[in-house]
Amino acid sequence: MIRHIMMVGIGGFIGATARFGISSLIHRYYRGGFPAGTLVVNTLGCFAIGVFIYLLEERQLFSPSIRSFCVIGILGAFTTFSTFGYETLELIREYSIQLALRNIAANIVLGITAIAGGQFLAGFLSS
Repeated sequence: MIRHIMMVGIGGFIGATARFGISSLIHRYYRGGFPAGTLVVNTLGCFAIGVFIYLLEERQLFSPSIRSFCVIGILGAFTTFSTFGYETLELIREYSIQLALRNIAANIVLGITAIAGGQFLAGFLSS
């Protein structure tokens, strides 16, 4: 169990630093006001989880520890959007279009609402 936790933690460090590096690089060269760094990271993360899940599930190339290291650790810290995308695609593949649409709407609406609520609460408590 400790080895598993360490694999996720090391992968998380790699994913978080990669996210920071790629986002910083994009923002250094793109100054259009659009969050291009986040878009690039999310897109790369979605592509990477597609590759890893295929190799893990279809080809069974890696052990559960390597799966945790790559998918939970690296990609989980790189972007959780990739997990959201994968889970939504799985709902679509299972012909649960309604659940997929609910998942999309819930993540977007609740996420934005939670950010606004968090900012409101922090402002209220700090005044």
